[in-house]
Amino acid sequence: MKLADFDYQLPKDFIAQFPLKQRDASKLMVIEKDTGKIHHRHFSDILDYLSKGDCIILNDTKVYPARMFAKRSSGGKVEIFLLGKETDDTFRCLLRPSRLKLGEKVALNAGSITAQLVRKERDLNLIRFENIKDISGLINRFGVMPLPPYIRRKAEDSDREQYQTVYASKEGAVAAPTAGLHFTKNILDRIKDKGVDLGFLTLHVGWGSFRPVKEDEITRHKIEEEEFNLPAEVADLVNKTKQQAHKVFAVGTTTTRVLESAANASNDHNSLGALKGRTDLFIYPGFKFKIVNHLLTNFHLPRSTLFLLVCAFAGRRLIHKAYQEAIKWQYRFYSYGDAMLII
Repeated sequence: MKLADFDYQLPKDFIAQFPLKQRDASKLMVIEKDTGKIHHRHFSDILDYLSKGDCIILNDTKVYPARMFAKRSSGGKVEIFLLGKETDDTFRCLLRPSRLKLGEKVALNAGSITAQLVRKERDLNLIRFENIKDISGLINRFGVMPLPPYIRRKAEDSDREQYQTVYASKEGAVAAPTAGLHFTKNILDRIKDKGVDLGFLTLHVGWGSFRPVKEDEITRHKIEEEEFNLPAEVADLVNKTKQQAHKVFAVGTTTTRVLESAANASNDHNSLGALKGRTDLFIYPGFKFKIVNHLLTNFHLPRSTLFLLVCAFAGRRLIHKAYQEAIKWQYRFYSYGDAMLII
């Protein structure tokens, strides 16, 4: 399969730059996999597609303010995008500009805090903070929320809340699991009142989820590993739901990857057990889904691993048709955009 088969053209004006004032006011495109029918609803209508005994599995990762800014001794500005902790004071990161020299130090907070480049690679670097004991406090004080580059504005204070699901609790992500941004506490309560079970797992969204696919032959692309945790009670909930022939709804591609990774690791591929570790599962057309039969997701960038996963779930032709329909109906795209439910 060629990467060019998963391309589409999107006018820039369709890329959402800000969230809606009310999370559940977004549009909801509903796609029937079996019939190919497409329905245009609002996110608050999602309860119409849920029945007692179903379960919804969500990713409770929490985004930390991973983007930091520093100065070189020459006075030049440097952006440090933290990707994850290596040791207590050392982080994997992306640098912009990338021309820092190995061993070079940059300054934060008017020079009271320094960071040194201790490993330099083509894509990933390692930077060590000095003169600081509370690294978490440093990041929360000086970092800004890591909005994606297609959001063409600086992160604002409001993004610390808006670029976060209402149920986020496990800090460790550098990008939000955006399908979950549409939920409000009220909608979650109404879902539970309907007899639908909620389950929370964790996948800390990292570089693997948003790293561009550069290989023309998609099977050659490798996803960077991301840390996840599937608790025993959530695995049991999914197993019970499937055994009773009810529906398993995965909220987002990250949740889907955890559930399907756990199925691959299980002796019985149709049931799950508790699992904790790292996953590099790359889902593209031809993949056989064992757990997830309903998927809530956002609209994704062309040629991305997320778009490939959605095409694997519903079929490339149907997804291309749906995206053209979304453009026609003026849906809002990407992280702060509208939602899609594939049933």
